[in-house]
Amino acid sequence: MTNQGKVLIAAPVHEVLVKGLENAGYRCIIEEKINQEKAFPLIVDCVGVITSTRLQLDKQLLDAAPLLKWIGRMGSGMEVIDLAYAVKKGVACYSSPEGNCNAVAEHALGMLISLKRHIVTSNEEVQNGQWLREENRGVELEGKTIGIIGFGHTGRAFARKLQNFDMNIFAYDKYDANNFPSYVTNCDTLEPIYKQADIISFHVPLQADTRHYFNAEFAGKMLHPFVLLNTSRGSVVDSKSLLDGLLSQKITGVCLDVFEQEPPRNMSPEVAQIFEQIIKMPQVIVTPHIAGYSFEALFKMSKVLLDKIVIAP
Repeated sequence: MTNQGKVLIAAPVHEVLVKGLENAGYRCIIEEKINQEKAFPLIVDCVGVITSTRLQLDKQLLDAAPLLKWIGRMGSGMEVIDLAYAVKKGVACYSSPEGNCNAVAEHALGMLISLKRHIVTSNEEVQNGQWLREENRGVELEGKTIGIIGFGHTGRAFARKLQNFDMNIFAYDKYDANNFPSYVTNCDTLEPIYKQADIISFHVPLQADTRHYFNAEFAGKMLHPFVLLNTSRGSVVDSKSLLDGLLSQKITGVCLDVFEQEPPRNMSPEVAQIFEQIIKMPQVIVTPHIAGYSFEALFKMSKVLLDKIVIAP
């Protein structure tokens, strides 16, 4: 078998990816907990890198890898790679949103139902000896209008879950407005979502035009009080605007799997203060960036990358 070269695996992956790459002639060096500094000497003679969020494939690291041919991203967010510079250097970049979109969609749905039916808070009350029924009367999803912003793999997966709840599903995608399913209202602009949505859910990548996508201006355009979900990237939501919306009760509930700066130990004092206020509110559910972190997703993302790297031309 032809020796294809060395691959640095800098992320947790399923063995299907390691074995598949080795069967294709690659030599895999597994360093799941590597940091940016330690990556420089290891990447010098690599032809491929598998990463998640641990490594930033920026200009400096890309320049340190003259033999690099491809980068595989476990997940969907390509902000960890300087794509323009990678393309300029002839480095192919692959992501695997097909692999964890179902996991994220299930997680978003679970958080939304838990929020609207007070599952988390009422469970905590029961544990503390309280049995409160009227105080925990819930709200059904049926008949409500949700605006899904970003209709790629994850937004579409979420919509598929929601269609059985007899909701009005609106979707907006700035870059791809084609082939929307019949049960989804395709919005050419955000105006119908501003006017009609009871729930907003973000499923967009982090890039220049999506950083602080949700801000005070966005909130001000919403006609009705609303619930906000974000399972995409933390910086899509401006945390100060989020707190202001909660305090004014314009935002009636929040489900977050990501935050503007994470984990908490890496937060600036200002963001940490906002975070502490938000997570103590009973109308807020926060999880530690685990939406796409299922056992099944680990396998599926690994298989998707293997197929793209080894099988794709």
